[in-house]
Amino acid sequence: MTTPSVTSANTPAQTRTTLTAHDLTPSTPGHDTGLLLLRLVLGLTMAAHGSQKLFGWFGGGGVSGTGRFFTASGYPAGDAMAVLAGLTETLGGLGLAVGLLTPLAGAAVVGTLINAIAVHGAGSFFAPEGIEYELLLTAGAAALALTGPGRYAVDRFLPVLRSHRLAHGALAVSLGVVLAGVLLLVRS
Repeated sequence: MTTPSVTSANTPAQTRTTLTAHDLTPSTPGHDTGLLLLRLVLGLTMAAHGSQKLFGWFGGGGVSGTGRFFTASGYPAGDAMAVLAGLTETLGGLGLAVGLLTPLAGAAVVGTLINAIAVHGAGSFFAPEGIEYELLLTAGAAALALTGPGRYAVDRFLPVLRSHRLAHGALAVSLGVVLAGVLLLVRS
């Protein structure tokens, strides 16, 4: 079996280099370690935010305090929304951290953060009043959903996700955006 190759056309014939499919694959130890670092920091940050909502850990309001916030923000059934947001952040964050079902985990985080940005408002970009923090987390989660988790992830052991496909990530992020939009529509 031969490996497909690409020849650089921008160089003279005598100095052309042939790149194999392996050379074009971005999966290197540095690439995979960078994705692992991003997954761990972003995923554990989101899981901590979720545990604030669910359990009141790390100075969070728990379900009742977060539920009151959701009600004040115009969402129906504030406690149910607090549980939904808490579970989405916790499970999506942990999924990203370990690289399990990465496209769906990233999409869950994207959907939650779209709602956070909408509630926070776009009156300013920079923190503490702005949306820069939420936007950065959203972009990181979407990037992980689209690129895949790298080699150091549980997804490497799942046949469907072993070799990440852009289509999986794009479909998952689209689903997250649509579901976020549905939740925003029920907000008064």
